[in-house]
Amino acid sequence: MTTRQAIRRIEPLPDPPRDPDSMQQLPFIAMVLFVLRMHFSHRSDVLVNGEGYLCLDTRIRPGQLKPDCVVAFGVNPITIEERNGYVINEVGKPPDFVLEIGSPSTGVADYTTKRDGYAVSGVTEYWRFDPSGGQHHDRPLAGDTLAEDRQYQPIPINVESGVHWGHSAVLGLDMYWQDGNLRFYDPATGEFLPTFFEVVDERDAMREERNAERAMRLTAEAELSVLRERLRQLESDSQ
Repeated sequence: MTTRQAIRRIEPLPDPPRDPDSMQQLPFIAMVLFVLRMHFSHRSDVLVNGEGYLCLDTRIRPGQLKPDCVVAFGVNPITIEERNGYVINEVGKPPDFVLEIGSPSTGVADYTTKRDGYAVSGVTEYWRFDPSGGQHHDRPLAGDTLAEDRQYQPIPINVESGVHWGHSAVLGLDMYWQDGNLRFYDPATGEFLPTFFEVVDERDAMREERNAERAMRLTAEAELSVLRERLRQLESDSQ
């Protein structure tokens, strides 16, 4: 006789407490998550998420890391999202990419204690974006890549005409700070990844174009119907 084993339910981690400046960060976090999710939507093994705990195991300790954006390749994003956080021992690997958005209450920690914490956690690339241009972080845009000794090495950042940009080898994308905004550029296509508003505008434009084409088609069909009716009348009059 066989016994049916009970299915173990995954207990989600608690939601991290909100930072005092979370409302300032949310628009930027939402933008980054939208853009990267769209870009990697063709892959089912990519996690793009944020605002949950990042921990080695399920024990939540004081000062636990809670990144604004996490990207991991070769994982099951559904189980991680059900967990409501990234548990490294369960996933089997650290995240490949972490991004923090600068704010008055978290800025200094982002490039000091959090940087050390992400290095110890084994995060391959750690990026920092400061909408203020460096008032909260040590600079507008900065990135680090993990070396073999588990220490971060700075990623070169180019500065041209007030624009700061560097290359994320993990994402395969260039990251741009310009006028307080963060953009992702795809060297493979030579184009910036579309933002939420650009996607909406494009869809609206396509909808308007379809509506215009439909209106033209209906007009042409109506005119053709009138011409056919006139032709029938001419044929009838000639008999």
